[in-house]
Amino acid sequence: MSARHPIARFVTTLVFLAVASVPDPAVAAPSPGAWLWPVSGPVIEAFDPPDSPFGSGHRGIDIATPVGTDVVAPADGTVTFAGPVGGRRFVTIDHGDGLRSTVSFVEALRVRAGDVVGAGQVVASSGTGHAAEGVPHVHVGVRVVDTYVDPMDYLAPPSVTTFIRLAPCCAEA
Repeated sequence: MSARHPIARFVTTLVFLAVASVPDPAVAAPSPGAWLWPVSGPVIEAFDPPDSPFGSGHRGIDIATPVGTDVVAPADGTVTFAGPVGGRRFVTIDHGDGLRSTVSFVEALRVRAGDVVGAGQVVASSGTGHAAEGVPHVHVGVRVVDTYVDPMDYLAPPSVTTFIRLAPCCAEA
């Protein structure tokens, strides 16, 4: 059978795609709900996906935190970008399998492109956040290939450290 035969080309393409799509176990993506929070603080603006790739929306979450707070990698990965975009600093980490996280509006970078980072490793310090927000914060975005997804789906549930005491509602007669 000649390599020019359409079926041979089709089978060769299928084999190539099957081999190319096998994830590298050394860079397996973390499970949803298993990531560390890049900073501690309340979410002050939620994820609001755009209706179209270039439409308006909020492609991540904003977490309030004081300026200068350590910002950590949410999971193991390789830094693919650390630098300014439009005068503001960003850090993007590739976690494998097309999964990337970005922390933005940070003040000082602690990593460079190509650095391998572990979950919890400091990658930056926080800045002021979006100019119009008025509360210092870090913006956290997550992409699967080129689609933004809700970072809350990847972050571990926040730990509860506040105890609530319920007062009795009624006196027994």
